[in-house]
Amino acid sequence: MAKAKRKNRVAVFCSGSGSNFEAICKNASKGLLDCQIVCMFCDRPDAYAFVRAEKLGVPSLFLSPKAYKDKSAYEKAIVKELALFNVDWIVLAGYMRILSPYFIRKFRNRIVNIHPSLLPAFKGADAIGDALKYGAKITGVTVHLVDEQVDHGPIIMQKAVEIKQGDDKDTLAQRIHRVEHKLYTQALNLLFNRKWKIEKGRKFVLID
Repeated sequence: MAKAKRKNRVAVFCSGSGSNFEAICKNASKGLLDCQIVCMFCDRPDAYAFVRAEKLGVPSLFLSPKAYKDKSAYEKAIVKELALFNVDWIVLAGYMRILSPYFIRKFRNRIVNIHPSLLPAFKGADAIGDALKYGAKITGVTVHLVDEQVDHGPIIMQKAVEIKQGDDKDTLAQRIHRVEHKLYTQALNLLFNRKWKIEKGRKFVLID
């Protein structure tokens, strides 16, 4: 009898509401996403993501950055906690802290982020607001691997979202979130189930 394939063990990192975290968990539980969500890490004790984690039955972790002398000590403590869960992949879902080169090396090409724009356009924390201020007609969603630069790593998938007349940050964000919840699962399934490589340190290429 063939041995069952081990599923990738995923930690989801959040800083806020955790709506993408919940969508990922529900898709995994339905068999639409081929992985096991083993924990949710959050850097803010008041974040609603903790409520979602409790309802979903996912173990949650919190470490206060104020309890450590510097960023290096903080991230080493996070890595130590993740080791207890045998984490294979880090999935960032609204995590607002910039990861250090040390942390990225620990999980090289195994940290995934989702960003509410068509990168490289509108990098940064207010991508939706920046697109509106610029007067763009199209924005979108990007899922990418994380490297040492902010909102920069190899792009896995992108999907455009039209900016409609009269849109504000709330209405545009709602449509972007609906796209995010589907696209993240699609991109993660590519990473987990297909063979791929990174060419020239930048380009994501499927090889099967």
